[in-house]
Amino acid sequence: MPSGWLGRLVLWNMNSRHSKVTDWGLAHLSIEKQYTILDVGCGGGRTLTKLAAAATEGKVYGIDFSEGSVAVSKKINARLIAAGRVEVRHGSVSQLPFSDGMFDLVTAVETHFWWPNLPTDMREVFRVLRPGGKLAIIAETYKGANTTSARLLEKYSPRVGMAHLDIAEHRALFVNAGYSEVEIMKEPNKGWICGVGRKLMTSNADITPSKQASL
Repeated sequence: MPSGWLGRLVLWNMNSRHSKVTDWGLAHLSIEKQYTILDVGCGGGRTLTKLAAAATEGKVYGIDFSEGSVAVSKKINARLIAAGRVEVRHGSVSQLPFSDGMFDLVTAVETHFWWPNLPTDMREVFRVLRPGGKLAIIAETYKGANTTSARLLEKYSPRVGMAHLDIAEHRALFVNAGYSEVEIMKEPNKGWICGVGRKLMTSNADITPSKQASL
């Protein structure tokens, strides 16, 4: 992520461009007012604002690997932070600084394709979800979408280390990490995708091998 004025410009642009796809993705979720929520890769901070507007009696946390993003997110949400309703931290999805089962909902907008190790990072998110909680991944493009950006990414994503997945691969990503009730929604005309998976109240992923052997 660029720093200084260029970094701030990039983050402002991210907030502007991603607002519509974020609204579309969040519309697929039922966010209760008392929810505790984590936004992974909070970027410019506008998703935190949207989530706080829904979880009016809860708390929203943001985390980002970029210190510049953390600074901008804190500035954008200064009033909510002062009120104790939003908290922004610097960190990685690969090692989330949160306790097991802390969140009712985790969101990731335009970020999962940059995660260092998608399979294990999905499991790390699974860890911090409470039983019954959900992960929602929202993105402006997916492999196989009939859009210019999707075709360009299909060609160039391997060169830049970006995980550009198709619909089946997104579904498998959730299922293989232990999520259940997986839904993959798409907006074909725009190339948008929203994947949602739930951590069951009692899931196989929460059962130790010794317990599994006795079942």
